[in-house]
Amino acid sequence: MKDIFETVVADGSLSTLAEALRNADFIDRMKGEGPITLFAPDDEAFKKLDNSEMLADAGKLADTLSYHVVEGKLTGDEMRERDCSPTLNGKNLTIKVKHGELVVDNAKVVKTDIECTNGVIHVIDSVFRPLLSGWYGDCGCC
Repeated sequence: MKDIFETVVADGSLSTLAEALRNADFIDRMKGEGPITLFAPDDEAFKKLDNSEMLADAGKLADTLSYHVVEGKLTGDEMRERDCSPTLNGKNLTIKVKHGELVVDNAKVVKTDIECTNGVIHVIDSVFRPLLSGWYGDCGCC
């Protein structure tokens, strides 16, 4: 079994995320002891971004990536029992089940529970956008 960073790098559909983790100096965090939960936008999710300069700005990128990480191991089953979860950047992700599918903030969870030595990965179809005015996913329940 690999750590979260090694798993992201090995997955061909997460290459943009792997590059973003490198550019934001997040490798040590993704290789750390954990446990952590990573909501991993796939390559198609990054293509949906209106403004790709976020990927070039290390500060914005780090803030965005920290919004995709939750302390502790949060499984798909546990997400179905929650309304939200706090992230590393201090904001809360809203969690809902819509038509039987898990939706976290603005993203559909397309693959759950990828086990890693230091946590778990859930693949999502959109990039969370903590920098957009008024879009922080603060549900007030956490």
